[in-house]
Order: sequence, then C-alpha cells, then structure tokens
Amino acid sequence: MAKQFPSIDPKIQEFIEKQQMFFVATAAADGRINLSPKGLDSLKVVGPNRVVWLNLTGSGNESAAHLMQQNRMTIMFCSFDKNPLILRLFGTAETLHEGDKAWEKWDALFPAHAGKRQIFDMKVDLVQSSCGFGVPFYEYLGQRDTLLVWADKKGKEGIKDYWDEKNKLSLDGFPTDL
Repeated sequence: MAKQFPSIDPKIQEFIEKQQMFFVATAAADGRINLSPKGLDSLKVVGPNRVVWLNLTGSGNESAAHLMQQNRMTIMFCSFDKNPLILRLFGTAETLHEGDKAWEKWDALFPAHAGKRQIFDMKVDLVQSSCGFGVPFYEYLGQRDTLLVWADKKGKEGIKDYWDEKNKLSLDGFPTDL
C-alpha cells in the first residue's frame, strides 16, 4: 500500500497543487511535537526535491522554534475526495525572514499578506504515499479569510507587537527566530 519515492514527480506535484490544506510537523529534541494545519495559497513545489511554504502569523511559532534546534520537517497532504491518498514529504528545512537573501525570490511566489512571518525552504529527501482508505470524504467550501482580515486590521506594526507578545517563545519555552 505505501510507496516511497526519492523525489516529487509531475504526478505527485499535480496532486499537491490540487490540495487546499496541508499539515506540517516539527519537533525539537525535547518537548512537544507540533502538528499544524495550513491553508490558503501558501505552499509551492519549486523543484523535484524542494518546496517552500509561507508561514503567516498565528497564535504560536512552534515550527520556527523547532527548526532552530532540529531542522527536520514533515508535510502531509490528504485527499478528501473520491480518490483516496495520503502523501508525506520528509526532509529538512531552513527558516527565511524578510530581509534574508532568498526572501524576495520565494516571497514573489505568494500573494501579498500583512501577516507574513517566515518562509520555510524544505529540502525533500523522501516522498511517501499511502492508501488513505480510512480518510473520510469532506467537501471543500472555500478558504477562511479570518486570519487575513485580522492581520490587515493589525497592520505591520501591530503584527510586530503581536510577535513580541505571543511568538517569541514556543510552548516549551524555546526561543523562536523573531
């Protein structure tokens, strides 16, 4: 049932590009494992072994804190329609911030958002598919705009204040990169 691939081939990329949601998992050596759902237009396949995804401001900043200690990352996609499939990308990632050398190149791939916090550049070393036979059907109704509206209302300075208040430490007290 499960199959492993050394890279993202065109068929896998097509599947990824059709997904409206993905899940990101990271962990430090100690403490909690983080697993976060992501949506919006925030992930791009940029090569057979590389994806970048835009991390918008949220209530936590676990992935950034974990990557400062362990650069491991897993991204998972689930098909919720008629063709069952679970797809995982395993690899290592680096965190990019506005002002970093590669920021502009990757940022240009994404829509403008007031709450842009980081871009994660992931080198994929293993792609694994599995059946997804136990995943239920769900109907996609659209993306929520709540986070985007919230960030627009806060503005750039309000977002930075929020980072200072809520995004400087992980749940386990690890520093983030803000």
